[in-house]
Amino acid sequence: MAEMAGGLTEQRFAQRVYDSLQAVSCPLVEDLYLQEEESKLEMLCSPSILRTDILAWICCRVSPKFAATKASSAESKDPHSLEKRMAAMGQELLLCRADELDLIRGQTSPQRQLHFLEQLLSFIPGRKTSAAPGGDVEPLLSELFSAENALRLRQMLQPSLDPWPAHIETLQEVPESPRGELPGVSELLQSTQAELELLQSKCDFLNAEEKNPTFSPSSLRLAAGDLHQQMMTFGHLYEADLGVYCGRDLPSFSSESDIFQRVHQKLMVCNTELEMQKETSAASESVSEEVKRLQTEARYWSRGQKHTLPNQLEEITRRIGNIASQLDTR
Repeated sequence: MAEMAGGLTEQRFAQRVYDSLQAVSCPLVEDLYLQEEESKLEMLCSPSILRTDILAWICCRVSPKFAATKASSAESKDPHSLEKRMAAMGQELLLCRADELDLIRGQTSPQRQLHFLEQLLSFIPGRKTSAAPGGDVEPLLSELFSAENALRLRQMLQPSLDPWPAHIETLQEVPESPRGELPGVSELLQSTQAELELLQSKCDFLNAEEKNPTFSPSSLRLAAGDLHQQMMTFGHLYEADLGVYCGRDLPSFSSESDIFQRVHQKLMVCNTELEMQKETSAASESVSEEVKRLQTEARYWSRGQKHTLPNQLEEITRRIGNIASQLDTR
């Protein structure tokens, strides 16, 4: 029989999760009437349609909005759409990763599955700890008075070493040795402090404020995704645990959770336009350099003479003026 954390076996852990399902009035287990712990373990930790329906029911109780997600998953062409959305909800609650579909399908170890189910049940608002007032006491007592623990229980009740008599003082005051100044400690501390200050001056990333902060769309997208996940997790925690202790009205969260995506798209478009302007400026600068080179660099023109473009234009203008003056004299 496999032992789990806290001395619980898999069967008794499954019994505890089964009792929690009955405590929250899960309709899928009310008419099962399972008596053996092995049957309950198989029902909770083996892949089946019933186990998937139980997991989906728990998700609907944790977040009422999941019912609409379940309905849309039924119409989806992807056969694993519901499993992926339940895994995504587990990631929002920091219980699993979004790619742990084997956990949702019941294909991992019973210990991992039972631990996941128990944690997920804890997010249900107003959940009771067990179906009966003493539901968890009986398994603990059975574990305590089991045959393998009889020897340890007897040793606890009848210790082999008798306690010391009351008149014997077990603790004696030890005279405190005078504190002396250790040689070289002050010099060592000063040299260590100097080394740390030198190291900090060389490490620019240790500064509290960045002098020239850089912006990138990927960093904005990552920060927005983290903020969205934290807001969703806080919403579940507030509905499950914090709301009952707060007398104020329920805070209203915006339903437009895709605002970060829209902001990211607009910033990407702005970044694209800036890149286009940068390329335009580079092309304009290249044209200016080419024009400047034509004006200053000497080339061979007619008659085998080497002149710059302004000088050649000046020469052509002079020749045209001479021709025009000759025509006028005629």
